[in-house]
Amino acid sequence: MSLRILLVDDHTLFRVGLQGLLAHRGIEIVAAVGDGREGLRLADELKPDVVLLDMRMPELNGIEMLRELRNRGFDKPIVMLTTSTEERDLVESLRSGAQGYLLKDMEPDELVLALRDIVKGKTVVAPDLAPVLARVVQGDGLEPLKESPFADLTPREHEILCLLAEGQSNKVIGRNLGISDGTVKLHVKAILRKLGVHSRVEAAVIAVEQGLRDNAKEPVSRAAE
Repeated sequence: MSLRILLVDDHTLFRVGLQGLLAHRGIEIVAAVGDGREGLRLADELKPDVVLLDMRMPELNGIEMLRELRNRGFDKPIVMLTTSTEERDLVESLRSGAQGYLLKDMEPDELVLALRDIVKGKTVVAPDLAPVLARVVQGDGLEPLKESPFADLTPREHEILCLLAEGQSNKVIGRNLGISDGTVKLHVKAILRKLGVHSRVEAAVIAVEQGLRDNAKEPVSRAAE
């Protein structure tokens, strides 16, 4: 059974290496990209059998891309291929529609077998995380995830929302972050849409109520733009 894979991972060496390893085992990677938004476009265009996603990516991370693919009606298997062994990442991935959660340190042949099982309809997780999967499936003690209202925001949007909560104008935000007023305006529009509000004041109120300013991290670099 031939498989057509779309790989989305921001580490170039990993993408190239995995592409070669899978090609030797009869699996075709139809595209390998490091950008989540490009990955969304290619998933729509190429209709791969499986999408392999990295968890940690700038701008649009693996969970965000997974949710967006499901929102768009993509019904083929989506598999997280990551270094994260965090229970929360596993649970959030499965609850968001992932059909597999695999670790990057697994043997290539094990990865191939897992992908073939996933295409047949099985849910597969890394062996080390199997006990967590059992608890998720059986519902014996895992607390429901409390979804943050900011879960869909990118790191840059988080940062701009914090500055909105401080009462800064687009011009001041742009000057502080080294980006144009127009770019700030686009980010603010995205923030309002994702939070389901109609004004920057409403967004700022939510940020203050949720303690976003208090938990603000160091500014992200321009690479996270």
